Amino acid sequence: MADPSSYRPTPGSIPDSPGVYRFSDSAGRVIYVGKAKNLRARLSSYFQDLVNLHPRTQAMVTTAAKVEWTVVGSEVESLQLEYSWIKEYDPRFNVKYRDDKSYPWLAITLNEDYPRVMVGRGQKKKGVRYFGPYSHAWAIRETVDLLLRVFPMRSCSKGVFNRHRQIGRPCLLGYIGKCAAPCTGQVSQDEHRKIVDDFAAFLSGQTATYVRRLEKEMRAAAAELEYERAAKIRDDLAALEKALAKNAVVLGDGTDTDVIALSEDPLEVAVQIFYVRGGRIRGERGWIADKADGTATTGDLVSRFIQQTYAGDSGDAIPREILVPTEPEDADALTEWLSELRGSKVFIRVPQRGDKKALMATVERNALQTLTMHKTKRASDLTTRNQALEEIQAGLDLPEAPLRLECYDVSNLQGTEVVASMVVFEDGLPRKSEYRRFVIKGVDGQNDVASIAEVLTRRFKRLLDERATLQDDEDPAANLIDPETGRARKFSYAPGLVVVDGGPPQVAAARQALDELGLGDIPVCGLAKRLEEVWVPDEEDPVIFSRTSEGLYLLQRLRDEAHRFAITHHRNRRSKSMVESVLDDVPGLGEVRRKTLLRHFGSLKKLREATVDEVAALPGFGRRTAESVVIAVNAAATEADTGRSPAVNMATGEILEDEVPAPAGQRPDNAADGDPGRTEN
Repeated sequence: MADPSSYRPTPGSIPDSPGVYRFSDSAGRVIYVGKAKNLRARLSSYFQDLVNLHPRTQAMVTTAAKVEWTVVGSEVESLQLEYSWIKEYDPRFNVKYRDDKSYPWLAITLNEDYPRVMVGRGQKKKGVRYFGPYSHAWAIRETVDLLLRVFPMRSCSKGVFNRHRQIGRPCLLGYIGKCAAPCTGQVSQDEHRKIVDDFAAFLSGQTATYVRRLEKEMRAAAAELEYERAAKIRDDLAALEKALAKNAVVLGDGTDTDVIALSEDPLEVAVQIFYVRGGRIRGERGWIADKADGTATTGDLVSRFIQQTYAGDSGDAIPREILVPTEPEDADALTEWLSELRGSKVFIRVPQRGDKKALMATVERNALQTLTMHKTKRASDLTTRNQALEEIQAGLDLPEAPLRLECYDVSNLQGTEVVASMVVFEDGLPRKSEYRRFVIKGVDGQNDVASIAEVLTRRFKRLLDERATLQDDEDPAANLIDPETGRARKFSYAPGLVVVDGGPPQVAAARQALDELGLGDIPVCGLAKRLEEVWVPDEEDPVIFSRTSEGLYLLQRLRDEAHRFAITHHRNRRSKSMVESVLDDVPGLGEVRRKTLLRHFGSLKKLREATVDEVAALPGFGRRTAESVVIAVNAAATEADTGRSPAVNMATGEILEDEVPAPAGQRPDNAADGDPGRTEN
C-alpha cells in the first residue's frame, strides 16, 4: 500500500486552471481519471489526512503511485479529454455504466442503394439510422411486421437480395405484399427510397401526418368507387393504429427527449433511461454500476452517465432535450458539448411539473425496482445466503452463524411522533410475520440513542417474561409455541445478532440495554449509513467489509427494510394524528364519527379531496355535520399554506379563491386605486 505523501506534487506545482488528471499505480496502469475547474483545489483534496477520506477514495490514493494532469482551455475540452482517457485506459476506480446485456436496435441501412430494415445489437455503424434501443427483440420484430404491410421496404439480407435479383422472382414477402420487391424491379430505386423515408419518418414520431394522408387517400378511393384500394388502405390504417397502440403518448407536445433517473445506495447505482420520440416511449434501458468513487454526488453520476452514453453516438441519436433528476455541476459545459455533437441546441433540464415530472417519477420507480431486484436476487440462492451469514460470522467474530437477524430503526419528525421498527431475517430471508412496530413513550424529543435503548429493553423484557413462565424441568423449546394457538409466541426467539441503524452511540446504547437485562451473550452491531461501516461495542475502529461482500449486502438489505418499515409506520401515525387534530374542533363530531372518517378516507389528503356529499353518505353523518367537516379540513389546509382562512363551496368542498379575504396589511385585488384597503394590526 503506497503512502500518498510519497507522490504528492510539490506545493505550487499544480496549476489553478481547468484540466484533467489521472492517477496511476506502481505498474503504470491508470486507475482513476477525473476533471476539475481548478486542478490545484481538486488534487489537494486527495492528499489530506486519510481518515477524512471516503474508504473508496482511501483505497484509490493508497493504490496509486503517481498523479499527472493536463491543462485545457475550457470545460468542454476537459469533458472531451476525460472521456478519451476513460475510454483508452478503462480505469478501475471510475464509475462504468455498462449494461449487463446487449440491447437490440431497430436499424435502417441508409448507406445502401436499397436500404434494409433489420433488428441488430452491438456497436453503431456510420450511414445506418438507429431507433431504440428496446427491451426485447421480439417486440421490435412484431412492430416491424405490422409496419411492413404499410411500408413494404426491403428487410432481407444482402445474400437473399442478390439471389432473387439473379433468379428474377421475389421472395415470399414480395408475394404477400410485405416487400415492394426492388430485387426484381417492381419498384425503382427512387420509389423504394421514398418508402424507406416514410418508414423512417413514421418511426421518428411523424405519425399524425401520415395517418391523415392515408385517410384522405381512402376517402378519395371510395369516392372514385375504387373499393378494393380503399379497403386495403383501411387495413393499412388498422395496422398502423395497432402499432401505435403499443407505444402510448406520454408527452402531449410530441417532444423528443431522453429521461434519465438514478437510484443509488453507498455501493452501487442503478440507472434507467427512457427514450421518448414524438411523445411516445420508443425504448428503455437500464444499468447497474459500482460507485467506485465514494465522493461522487448524484450530479456527478448524472454527468458521467451523459458523457459515457452520448460520446460515441451520431448527432441524430442525441435528442433535443435530456431530462435528469439533478442538474450536474458542469451542465453548461455538457450542454455545449452535446450541442456540438448534435449540430443544434441541446437542453439539459430537471422537470418541475406536468407530464414530464410524472414521467420522471415513473423512470425513477423503474430505477429503484432495478436496484432492488439486483440486491435481492441473491436471496433466491441458498449458497449465496449461507455465504453471507458465514461472512458476517467471520467479520464480527461470532461463535456461530446468525441464522436470525433482528434490526431496529427509529423514525421521527423533529422529535414528534417518535416510532421504531423491528424487522427479522431468518436464514437470510425476510420473515414479515415477525416484524414489530413500537411507539416510543419514555423519550422526550429527538433522541435516537435513548429510543434504541427503550425499544430493546421492551422487546427483550418480553423475551424474559415468556422464559419466566417455564418450569425448571421444562424444555426451553417448549415455550416457543403457544399451546392454545399452536403458533410461535411474539417475542419468544432470541436473535443470533442484533443490528441497529447507526454508529457507536446507538451500538453502545443497545449493548447497555441488553447487559442490564442479563442478556450480554446476544451479539450487537450497528450499520452506519454514510460509509457503510459496521460498528461493534467497545471498539474504536469499525469493521470494514469488502464492497462486494455478500455479508455486507445482507446487512444493507436488513437495515434498509427496517428503515422502510419505520418510515411507513411514522407516516401513518402522523397522517392520522393530523386528521384527528383538524377534527377536534368540529361541533357534533364525537369519537365514533372520527373513527369512521379515519377508517373510510385513511389520510388527511383523501379527506381534503372529499366533497360534502361523499362525507354525508357515511353512516351517522348528516348534511350539516358533513359541511362542518369539509369546512374544517379545507380551512386548516389553506391556513397552513397561506396563513388565512378561506371560503368554501358547500356543494363540492372546493376553496373559493375569489372570496378569500386579503391578509392583514395587504390591499385586496379588487380594491379601487384610491382605496388603500383595510390594514389589520
